[in-house]
Amino acid sequence: MSDTSPRLELPYIQPAQAQKHVTHNEALRVLDVLVQLTVEAFGATTPPTLPHEGEVYALGFGANDAWSGQDEALAVWVDGAWQFHRPQVGWRATLAASAEIRIWTGTSWQPVSANVDFDNLDGVGVNTASDPINRLAVAAPATLLNHEGAGHHLKINKAATSDTAALLFQTNWAGRAEIGLAGEDAFSIKLSGDGVVWDEALRITPGMQVYHSGNVVGTVAASPGVGDALFETGANANGGFTKFADGTMMCWANGFATASGAAANWTFPATFAGAAVAVTATVEGGSAAIVTIDGQSASGVEVRSFDTAGSEAVAPAVSLVALGRWF
Repeated sequence: MSDTSPRLELPYIQPAQAQKHVTHNEALRVLDVLVQLTVEAFGATTPPTLPHEGEVYALGFGANDAWSGQDEALAVWVDGAWQFHRPQVGWRATLAASAEIRIWTGTSWQPVSANVDFDNLDGVGVNTASDPINRLAVAAPATLLNHEGAGHHLKINKAATSDTAALLFQTNWAGRAEIGLAGEDAFSIKLSGDGVVWDEALRITPGMQVYHSGNVVGTVAASPGVGDALFETGANANGGFTKFADGTMMCWANGFATASGAAANWTFPATFAGAAVAVTATVEGGSAAIVTIDGQSASGVEVRSFDTAGSEAVAPAVSLVALGRWF
C-alpha cells in the first residue's frame, strides 16, 4: 500500500505508527493549500522577499533562488519554508483579489473565460440537435427576431445566380411552398402538392415591377421605369384623355358646340405625337346633321356642321373622340 493518496498525495497514517498526529496534521496542511486553491500569481519565477504564511504561487519556467528546479509547481510558504506540490490536470486556481480562474491542462494554467465565445461554432441546437447542413436548429412553438430600437433585416445570401436563397415551407418534411430566388435571380413563389413536382404561382424578374390597384393608373412614360403606371387619365376645359403605356392615346369631348356658318376649333385636351389622328363626331340629339373634321394637327382639329340639305347654318352640340399616339 502506498504511503500517500493517489490524487492529493496526502500522507496515510501507518499501522502502529507513533505520533500519528504529525501525519494527520500534515494531511490537513496539504488540504488547506489545495482546497479552494488561491494563488498570488501565475507564472512566478522569483520568490517574494517577505512571503506571508499560507501564500501560494503557481510557478512558471525558469524559477530561481529558493524555487530553483520547481518549474510549474505550486509553491506554498509554510512554517518559514517553501513547500511544493505538483498540480494535476483539471485543477482550478483563482488569482487572489480578482475573479480570474485558470485550469491546469498538464502544460500550463489556461484562463477560463467569463464570457463563452460563440464565434465559429460548428453548430447550435436549441431544444434539438444541429447537423452539418442545419447548423442552426430550433425546436420551439415560435422564433422571435426583434428590433434593437429601429429596424431589423433578415438576410439570406447566396454565392451565385444558379444557387438558391429561399424560404421553404414544409409539411412533415415535404416541401409545399417556396419563396425566394430559386436557382436564378428572379423572385418566385412556387407550390407543390407532393414536394417533388412544383408549380410556379408568381415570378418577378429583376428590372420589372408589379402593377396593382395602387399604380395601374398614374403617370405613364415613353420609357417606363419604376413608379410609372399603365394608364394615365386626365381632363381639362378641352375634354378628357387617357394615355396608355404602349403609346396609344384617346381624347374626347362631350357637348362640344359647333359654329353656325363657320368652323369650330377643338383643341385636344392632350397633344398627340403627330397629325395622324382618327377623329369621330356624333350629334347629340335634335335634328339630323352632318359633321365633318378638317385641318388636323397634333394639337387639334376643325369641326364643321351641316344640315341634311347641305346648309352650314346649324350649330348642333356634338361628342368628339380622337384616337392616336402620344409617342
